[in-house]
Parts: sequence; C-alpha cells; structure tokens
Amino acid sequence: MSFTYPLGLLGLIGIPIVIIVYILKSKYTEQTVTSTYLWTLSERFLKRKNPISSLTGILSLLLQILAIAIISLAIARPVLIVENSAYEYCFILDGSASMNMSDGETSSFDDGISEIESMIDSSVDGSIYTFVYAGDEASVVFEKLNDKDRAIELLHEAKPSYSGMNVEDALDVAQRYFDENPSAKIYLVTDKSYKKQQNVDVINVAQSNADNCGISNLTCSLAGDTLTADAILHSYKRDVTVKVEMYVDGRETPSASSTYVLKRATDTPVSMSCSAKSYSSVRLAVTGEDALGLDNETVAYNLENNEVYSILIVSDTPFFLQAALDVVGDHTVTVCETGKYTGEEKAGLYIFDSFTPKELPSDGAVWFINSDTSLANTGFSVRGEAVPEMGVNITMNDSSATLLKTLTEDVSGEGIAVSKYMKYNTYRNFTTVFSYKENPLLMVGTNGYGNRQAVFGFDLHNSNLPLTADFIEIVENLIEYSFPSPIEKTKYFSGEEALINVMPSYESVKVTTPSGKVSYVSVQNSNGGIILDEVGTYTVNISVSGREEVYHIYSEVPLEERNLTIIEDEISVSGIAGNEKLKGEYDPLMLLFVALLVLFTADWMVYMYEKYQLR
Repeated sequence: MSFTYPLGLLGLIGIPIVIIVYILKSKYTEQTVTSTYLWTLSERFLKRKNPISSLTGILSLLLQILAIAIISLAIARPVLIVENSAYEYCFILDGSASMNMSDGETSSFDDGISEIESMIDSSVDGSIYTFVYAGDEASVVFEKLNDKDRAIELLHEAKPSYSGMNVEDALDVAQRYFDENPSAKIYLVTDKSYKKQQNVDVINVAQSNADNCGISNLTCSLAGDTLTADAILHSYKRDVTVKVEMYVDGRETPSASSTYVLKRATDTPVSMSCSAKSYSSVRLAVTGEDALGLDNETVAYNLENNEVYSILIVSDTPFFLQAALDVVGDHTVTVCETGKYTGEEKAGLYIFDSFTPKELPSDGAVWFINSDTSLANTGFSVRGEAVPEMGVNITMNDSSATLLKTLTEDVSGEGIAVSKYMKYNTYRNFTTVFSYKENPLLMVGTNGYGNRQAVFGFDLHNSNLPLTADFIEIVENLIEYSFPSPIEKTKYFSGEEALINVMPSYESVKVTTPSGKVSYVSVQNSNGGIILDEVGTYTVNISVSGREEVYHIYSEVPLEERNLTIIEDEISVSGIAGNEKLKGEYDPLMLLFVALLVLFTADWMVYMYEKYQLR
C-alpha cells in the first residue's frame, strides 16, 4: 500500500487529543431530589433494562477514534497495488469523413468517442493509455498517460475530419508501442470493416441504418446559350429515388431540376441544362437528407483564361519552338535574330535560344536554351560543356511534388537523348525536371527579379526531344508555368493540396475556408500550397497592383469515404502478442467514506441513546 498524500496521516494526532479530552472532561454529579414513589420505581426499572449504560461512554470514544483514523486515511488517500492486473492501451480513432455519418442522433465519431471513454473508465487504475487520431494525417494526441480523467478530457477534444484515414501512419505508431510492449492492447475504432485482424482489435461503430447517396464528377459546358451540367449519382446501400436541382451563379432558385431512380451500388449519369450565355459557377444539389449530408452537393467554377500573351523568341534557328508554340496556344509570337536583339523589346515571355543577353529582362518570364554564359540574377552559372563519346539518355524526375506533377503532366520522359550538354551550378532554388548524372538539364524556378524561369541545358538541335511527342507536352506545361492562372483547378477532394501560383506583382494572397478561417499564402515564393481540410468553397483573394482578384476552389468528400460497403483485406501489427500485465492500483477512498458514514451514524445513535434513555 502507498499513500497519495502521506501528510494526511498527521490527522492521527487527533486520537490522543480525543483520549485526553475524554479523561479530563467533567463528570456528572448525581444529586438526590424529591420525587414520588412512582418516579423512583420507574427509574429503577429503566436502570434494570439498560445494563450497558456503563459502556456507552467508552463506546462513543472508540467510535470517535475510529472516525479520526478513517478521516486521516481518506485524506492520505491510500492506494493498493495489485500485481498483474492492469494493461497498456493504444486506441486508434478513425477521424475520416465517413465518421460524420449520423442516424439523426449521434454520429459514428460520437459513438467511437463513447466506446473509448467506456473502455478507459472501466479499466483498472494503473493502466496507461495512448490515443492516436487517424485523419488525413496520423497524430498522437497523448501517449502513456495514466490519468483517466485527463485522458477522457483530451479524448473529447477530438473532432472528425473531412478527408480520408491515414491508417498506415497510425499503425506505424501502434507498431512502435507493440514492439516496446507486446502485451499492449491495440484497438482501432472505425466504421470500416476488415476481413483479417492481427494484434489489432477492430471496434466497428458504423451506423447500421445509415443510408447514403452522393453526387460527384461535375463538369460543365457552354454551347451557344445552353449551359449543360453532367455529374454522377450513386446510392451506396439501397435503391432510392432522389431529386437533383441545378443552381447557376449562386441564385437561390434552381434553374433546372430532375428526378432520378438510383440502383444500389450503380453509377447513375446526371445531365441537366438551362439557358445561359455565361456562368461563373454551377451547383448541383440532391434534395432531402441522408446519413452523410456532406456529399449531397457539388460545385464547379468557371476558370477559363482567354488572355493572350506575347512571346519573343531570340534565335537564329527558331523552327522547333515556333512549331510547338503554334500548337499549344493562341499567343502572339515574335522572332528576333540574335544579332538584332537590343534589350529594348517587350514581351510577357522571353525565349533565348543558344544566346545570352547582356542583361536579364525584368518584366517577364524567361526561358534559357543552351546558355553558355553566366548572367547576373539568373540564379545559375555556367561550368562548361560536356561532350560524351556517345549520346546519353536523360532522366525525368519522378518526385511526387505538386509542381513537378504539373510540369510533367502527360510527359512520358522516355527515350530522350542528347549528344552534348551544358553543366550548370545553381545558387537559387530550382526544381529539376530532367537531369543526367545529377546534372540538371531542364530546371525551373524564379530569377532575381521574381519572374518565372526555365533553363534547358542543351541545344534542341543536339537532341531528339523536338521529334518526340513529349516536346509539345513539355512546351505546353512550361507555357502554363510561365503564364500561370493563380489556381490550377477549381475542384479537389478534401485532404488534397491546392497549388497557388504566385506572381511577382502579388501583394497578398488571402485564403478563407468554408468555415470562415483565414490564412495567408507567402508571396515570397513562386507558388504556395493550401491543404484543403474542409468540405465546401474556399475563397482566394489576391491583391495585385491596387486591385483585388477573387477565385474559388471547391473541396468535396473523397469518394472512398462515402461508401461503407467495402471490406478491407487486413489490418495488422506484426509480432507475437504477450500477456504480461502492469501493476494495478485500487483506490479504497469510497469504502473509507462509507465506513466513516457508518461510524458517525453509530456515534450519533449512541449519543441519542445515552441522552434520552439513560438519563
């Protein structure tokens, strides 16, 4: 036994004090008074019927001593240690969007919180608890905590997310605890089902009566004065009939509506039209309520960019570049021979092909192709030319970075060879798209003026790149990089990162989430990302040259989070489970209080008996 507050035992000093008071207290003096014969007989009768009258005083003293002892013990709070009776628990709570499903009273997430709270509350004192929240990212809310009340308090601070569940990272955390203690009990509280489980107990809190249907894949097209919206409807559990309404440009009344019969687990195409000469947004909404209202509507925003940019090619052999630019966009392209370039020319994009100007243009994007001279503010310097004995194949960067995905979209990157190339050193932050033996052969970044810049480390005429299908795709991607729309697209799934293209003229980029939270994207870099962790419309306000531009991004529930009929194969933590328990702790405080109540009640009864029966 141990004591939480050992100083509480100082209360035992009260025992000798009570004994001293009992010894020194004044004794009652019996005096003879006149009475009738009947009273005298009555008194004798009462004394004969109460033989314990001489013990009442000592009994009361004993009760008071016991009361003091129990009060002292209660203050000291004794804890009884019992070997091999407690466990280490690791709870993983699914925080994905599907946990928002509700039967009208509680959601799956609420039920999951209640399940974990019940297990913590009913576990033996001395157990330790770890809580892992598995949303789009897995995070450890608390670990190896042995305070039940604090654990439950922190548990209730968790909220469901609107994205998927990162169960892999959560299991990595659980695996670490299991490696340290193979006897740890690991629980996954989720609404998803698994065929096999190893060292993980799955507690399924899915709403058994939850019925969900959703709408997705919205695309819009404008032909003449007719606006058409196409989407996909899906019912995940049973056959239902739903009504879909079409809203244009935020109007409160629908521009069109239609009823659809949905077969369970079957995609149902939706096509609705209305009259419109232009549009900025289209919203399709499924009327009525179901278990997950988050996927009952979807929005598409119009992001067409019809701006025409001017491009200046400074080259003596511009054929390949001209041909590619003619294909990828309707831009104004001007060609200038290298000997006639003065630096006074103006353009939105300057392409220097096997030529280096005396000064770097400061008013537009720049491409350098096979530059053999270092130039200030470009962010790179020339080390020299490499001429291999045979042609070499260049390699495309396979990183998953968002910018690189954009630059290599629809590019295979295979079979591109060069006969010679330039070696560059970089002193600014560039993203390498193609390289050979770690030497960048196509890289992008921003120059000293904050403008976007692409650098080819080889002459197009010393490569087979212009003859491949990749050339057109690379040029198109670089054009989009050089003349970026502030946002790449207007529709994402929650949990994804939306890329914001930042231009040098931007003064600020403010992002407002669907719930009203405000954040800012740095304008010091050429691009910034927004993690879309809510469902709904994000508003992007860009301050540029004294005016404000407004863009919208719609984030919707991931498709896999709408369907609970899918059964996953397996969830596991590797290793052999043990059965070693921890030291359990039992707090007898309540028993002490009950004993104290009994003692006080008994003492009061003795007192009342002595006062009214013995005197």
